[in-house]
Amino acid sequence: MSLHSVSIPVFVQLINSAQKMIDKTIAHCAAKKIDPAALLNDRLYPDMFPLVRQFQYIADHSSGACLRMAGKDAPVPPREETTFEQLKERLAKALAIVESVSAADVDAHADKDVTFAMGPRSVTMRGREYMLHYAMPNFYFHTTTAYAILRHNGVEVGKRDFLGVIPGFPAA
Repeated sequence: MSLHSVSIPVFVQLINSAQKMIDKTIAHCAAKKIDPAALLNDRLYPDMFPLVRQFQYIADHSSGACLRMAGKDAPVPPREETTFEQLKERLAKALAIVESVSAADVDAHADKDVTFAMGPRSVTMRGREYMLHYAMPNFYFHTTTAYAILRHNGVEVGKRDFLGVIPGFPAA
């Protein structure tokens, strides 16, 4: 299996599911007359990032990984979103980047160095290890944490919402 085939389709699947979870959250806030800002700023524990940052990181880890694996610069856009609609736009931009990366580019960089910022320092890893052991686990972490915050706040999302459309899986 190629590195592209085990990463890019997963990013696409879960970015799409994140957007649909946001749609359910918008409807939930409207139906329950909840200020969306209350949910956007909620977190599972005081030392964790709030929901808004979880969705930003879903976008940033997927798009950044794809750009780096294609040998391109991966600047992080400013994290200024204050609404669910703005988060959907950020996710849509990330999805466009993810879908634009070719299998040939990703696979060609599997054994090349990838350098990225981690806080104040710069880290260099082989592409394969970067994608499989850093980028994808971070992507899963933030997607799962966003889901958990929504669930904790009563948004009616379940496992099928988290997983989204699974290629080859029978429709419900």
